[in-house]
Amino acid sequence: MGALVGLVVGFVAVHESLAVSVSSSRVVLGVRDSSQEFGRDEIALAVRDGKQLVLLGADGMEIAREECGLSWQRVADAFAEHGYRWADEDPHREEFRRWVPGMPGLPEGADALLRARATARDKDEGADDARELRGELLRLGVVVRDEKRRQYWRMPQTPQMPQTPQTPRTPQQS
Repeated sequence: MGALVGLVVGFVAVHESLAVSVSSSRVVLGVRDSSQEFGRDEIALAVRDGKQLVLLGADGMEIAREECGLSWQRVADAFAEHGYRWADEDPHREEFRRWVPGMPGLPEGADALLRARATARDKDEGADDARELRGELLRLGVVVRDEKRRQYWRMPQTPQMPQTPQTPRTPQQS
């Protein structure tokens, strides 16, 4: 009976674990029965943030954040071997602010999503909800990280586009 319980627990742990596949052209993150694929051009930096693997885009926006139980040295080596930039710590860590209800500075609708996400995180079966709400927050431009049962947020700075002189338009001739 103990062996059977051990097998079931082991299967669940493997099923819930992150699988990472890194090649020179793409990265695939697999969790549970789903996977996310990212092209090399989408990933500016792969980073370890505590126990999570985070992929950042060129604009500083997170494109993925997943719990990772793999050997960090092996993960870092895999990214480096294929030419990806790697960091052992989130370069944006100091930009995160602790969320409290009604906090100013968030885009419209973000506070309600953070409230719903806090509720979902407190429920045993709320992991999928919390994951979905994280995606909704990303669509609003809000990056979320969790630490000690608290939510922290940041809004990546949008890179300033260089000003280019505009060519005057001439009316089309018929």
